[in-house]
Amino acid sequence: MPCAQNARFAISRRHLLIGGTSAALLSACGEPRQAAFQSTPGMPSLRLIGETTLAHRLAFKGTTVGGLSGLDYDAGQDLWVAISDDRSEHQPARFYTLRLAISAQGLAAPELVDTVPLRQPDGRTYPSRRQNPRAEVPDPEAIRWRPQTQTLLWTSEGDVRRGGDPALFEMAADGRELRRFALPAHFRADPSGQSGPRDNLAFEGLTLTPDGSAAWVAMENALVQDGPEPSVGAPGGPCRVTRFDLATGQATAQRAYVPDAIPQAPAPAIGFADNGVSEILAVDADRLLVLERAYMMGVGNSLRLYLVDTRQGSDTLTEARLMPPSPATNWSPMPKTLLADFSAFVGPQPDGRPGLRRLDNTEGMAWGPRLTGANGQPGHRTLVFVSDDNFNPAQTTQLIAFEFLETTP
Repeated sequence: MPCAQNARFAISRRHLLIGGTSAALLSACGEPRQAAFQSTPGMPSLRLIGETTLAHRLAFKGTTVGGLSGLDYDAGQDLWVAISDDRSEHQPARFYTLRLAISAQGLAAPELVDTVPLRQPDGRTYPSRRQNPRAEVPDPEAIRWRPQTQTLLWTSEGDVRRGGDPALFEMAADGRELRRFALPAHFRADPSGQSGPRDNLAFEGLTLTPDGSAAWVAMENALVQDGPEPSVGAPGGPCRVTRFDLATGQATAQRAYVPDAIPQAPAPAIGFADNGVSEILAVDADRLLVLERAYMMGVGNSLRLYLVDTRQGSDTLTEARLMPPSPATNWSPMPKTLLADFSAFVGPQPDGRPGLRRLDNTEGMAWGPRLTGANGQPGHRTLVFVSDDNFNPAQTTQLIAFEFLETTP
C-alpha cells in the first residue's frame, strides 16, 4: 500500500504528502539527517551504486506511468517487470517491462519496453470503481517472474471495506489470469473491521524461493485480531508472512514478523504517520530481506532493511489469532537484524561518491544482474529498489541500485 494514499482516511494520504516532504528524514534545520548507522559485523551490507528517476506522469503507449509498487528481473531476457498499483483509475490495471543497465559505476536511465494489462479470467481488463461499482477492482502491490514456467505471480491488497479479499494470482506473460490461490481463512475480508486484514494493509510483499518451488507473501501490517498498527514509540502487531507451495497452490507455513515503531513523530504531532512492511525478497533457501517503509507528515520517509531467518519463529498458519506477547503467548516472531538504514545513503558517501538526493515511498525490491568481479568472474549481486510516486507531483518514481556484499551464513 502506498504510504501516501490510504482510502481509510477521508482526506487522501496522497494529498497529505503535498503539504509535507517526501525527502529523507530531516533535521530540525531542514537538512538531510545522516544516520550514524554501522552495518552488523558478519552480516551482508550494501554499497550504493546509484539512482535514476522516471519523469512524473510519463506517457507511454497510452498509459500514465506511475504507482510502481513491485519490481522483478528476468535474467533470461535481461528484462525487468514493474507493476503499477493504479486501480484502473488512470488506465486499466497493468504492469510494465523495461530495461535497466547497471554496472559497478552507476545506474542508467530506464528504458520502457512495453505495458501489459492485468486480465480477469474471462480475458477482460479490470474496470475502475467508477465504471462498475460492483466489480472487483484489484490493488496490485507486488510482482515476481517465474523462470521455470515463464509466468508471473502478483498480489492484490483487495478491497476490504467492500468485502474484497486480498489475493495471490498467477498470470501468463500477456496478463491472462491462470489461477487464484486459496487463502487461509484468517485473510478473509471483514467489512465491519472486527477481524481479518485492514483496508490497504494486506498483501504488500512477495518473493519466490530460489528453487522456484514456493512463494512467501507478506502482510503490510497485522490482522485486526493480531494487534495494532505501529505508532510512535510502539511497534505494531505481527505481520503474517505465508509460504505457498506453487505445485499445489496451498499455504504450507507461516511466520510472524513484528514491524518497528514509527521512527519519529510527525510535524505537527497530530499529522499522519505510519510504518509497515513494503516488500520481501529471498536471499537464499531460508533467509529473507524485509523492507520497512515509514512516512511521517512534515518529516519524510524512513526506509530500513532487515534480515530474517524463516527457520526461526513459530509456525502461525493454524492460529486464528496471535495473542499479545506474554508468558502464555501462542507464537514467537522471527528475530530480525538491521542491515541498512537508508538515511545513511542520503548525501555524500564515505568513498566520495554522491549519495541519494532523497528517500521516497519505496515499495519494490528485486535482485538484478551480478556485477563483474576480479578476473572477469561473477561478482556480487545487485539489489534494486523502486518507489511508488502515487501519481503525486510532490513524489518521484526513483530507482536505486546497490551492490549486495554477501557473507557466508
